Amino acid sequence: MSPELGETSRGEISLPQLEAGDLSEGEGGGSAHPLVPAPALGAGPGCGEGGGAGPPQSQDGDAAGTGNVGAVAGPAAERETWTRQMDFIMSCVGFAVGLGNVWRFPYLCYKNGGGVFLIPYLLIVFIGGIPVFFLEIALGQFMKQGGVSAWNIAPLFKGVGQEATCHNHSAAQLSSAAPASKPFSSGPPVNGSSTKLLLNVSCVETEDMRSPVIEFWERKVLRLSGGINEPGDISYEMVLCLLATWVIVYFCMWKGVKSTGKIVYFTALFPYVVLVVLLAHGVNLPGALDGIIYYLKPDWSKLGEAQVWIDAGTQIFFSYAIGLGALTALGSYNRFHNNCYQDAFVLALINSGTSFFAGFVVFSVLGFMAAEQGVDISKVAESGPGLAFIAYPKAVTLMPLAPLWAALFFFMLLVLGLDSQFVGVEGLITGIMDMLPPKSALGSLRREVVAAICCVICFFIDMSMVTEGGMYVFQLFDYYSASGITLLWQAFWECVVIAWVYGADRFMDDVARMIGYQPLPYMKWCWSYITPLVCVGVFLFHVVNYKPLTYNNVYTYPLWGELFGWALALSSMLCIPLTVVYKLLRCKGSLRERWQHLTTPVWGRHHLEYLAPESEAKLLPPAGSKNDHLFESVV
Repeated sequence: MSPELGETSRGEISLPQLEAGDLSEGEGGGSAHPLVPAPALGAGPGCGEGGGAGPPQSQDGDAAGTGNVGAVAGPAAERETWTRQMDFIMSCVGFAVGLGNVWRFPYLCYKNGGGVFLIPYLLIVFIGGIPVFFLEIALGQFMKQGGVSAWNIAPLFKGVGQEATCHNHSAAQLSSAAPASKPFSSGPPVNGSSTKLLLNVSCVETEDMRSPVIEFWERKVLRLSGGINEPGDISYEMVLCLLATWVIVYFCMWKGVKSTGKIVYFTALFPYVVLVVLLAHGVNLPGALDGIIYYLKPDWSKLGEAQVWIDAGTQIFFSYAIGLGALTALGSYNRFHNNCYQDAFVLALINSGTSFFAGFVVFSVLGFMAAEQGVDISKVAESGPGLAFIAYPKAVTLMPLAPLWAALFFFMLLVLGLDSQFVGVEGLITGIMDMLPPKSALGSLRREVVAAICCVICFFIDMSMVTEGGMYVFQLFDYYSASGITLLWQAFWECVVIAWVYGADRFMDDVARMIGYQPLPYMKWCWSYITPLVCVGVFLFHVVNYKPLTYNNVYTYPLWGELFGWALALSSMLCIPLTVVYKLLRCKGSLRERWQHLTTPVWGRHHLEYLAPESEAKLLPPAGSKNDHLFESVV
């Protein structure tokens, strides 16, 4: 299809449409003209962001621009791309499919009515999960920038990217702290005689007894103190594991996507091998069928409870890794004409399918354990991390070849945590590297050095989680900083900025230029109306029904602990409004002029490739125009 210039119904100039693959790209997947980061110059005469900048230069050195469409950034080094497109798929699977799929989804499913929970879950997948998942990947691929600089598409709202980076940093802390405990999590050995003795004790007598696995978990692994105000001593065993975790993470991603793309083939696929093996063994155990029935048995009355829908929404945003900026960073290494629309649906199917499949693995074994102990399944199905760190170790001690199954399961959890961690840190490093001024001392730092600095800083922050009171700190980060209301807030603003500031139709056209056809219109309807309303509804429900944070329903956090948690949440959530206010105050002119100037996109050089020469000339600002500053960098 030959590119043609046309007028839209709104009077805007439509950029020429290209078929997917029209750009000349190397066999290795490299882009002929990668994105050029915006220079660290002023935002033009009106904004006082620095020394000011003249009109952006085209490739031949003449002043260039795209009219009211946006400004063009200056030259920079070529951006690397994935060696194979499957590297991107595996990286997204490794990052988004993590520990929450293995323990959190099965627990929520049986807690909220079994199979009936799939109704709100699948509904929110299609109106919330997939649209935002696709938006983040497509934005990164279109802008060819990481989680922060990609929001040059609407520079006034770069705080959206900054908030995502904060979320990613918090998620990296949790992902590294969790694997650090896994080498000790398989529990103490239980011989056959002690097992028989335990099973022969009456239920009345066992009610007041604590499981040896729970004792091992809390007293040996966590060495749990009395509260967050009692940090206690550092566990040096955990410190060594934490150090090993960060060393592995560093060497997995220090060379960028070329090394990350190779490692994820093992870390993303190995958990599926273990899950299949464990399921094949689990379904043959006595009581396994009862466990699976308990997992799937629908309780239709649950559909009328608001908490069921809230759990479905928060689980999707959590397990899809939305709002962390890492998906945008991973997408930025795609070829410009990669079919990210198709990728989004494939990855969503893999993510949700893994969650559902993991439920069969977990509950087949829980059913066996309940049958062996002669108790109801609800008594052995611990909530949240308990499914992975308490209930399953109790189960494998009752299985033949217990050490083998325990080692396989916990190595799988270790791999799930590690690939989520190093792919997430890859996104964090990408965002930082894209923000560093190219001609400064910081901009000259090698990627390996920046990655090492980030890993060292994260390691020392994680030290607060390997003390005797570390579990309380871990839960604070998990509850306030890396999930729940903060991710809902992030997803809401991402949809609003793309749909209402940049323009949903405009972004759909940009996606069409990349993939060669228009996505289903339901995507823009979700970005514009449905997904923001879902996010607001769930967010308000969280706030209205807020309850003080507790640990295991026994320990209630003190007031200062809750205030610290809210400080963690607000430290990222306030990035967006504070950035908007700061940029508007620093600009000069009327409010309308400031808005127009600060919402003008900053394009990369690769965007000019789908502009025909005649259309590029038509889009140049008139000589001596008073609006020349609209075509300058606004970073």
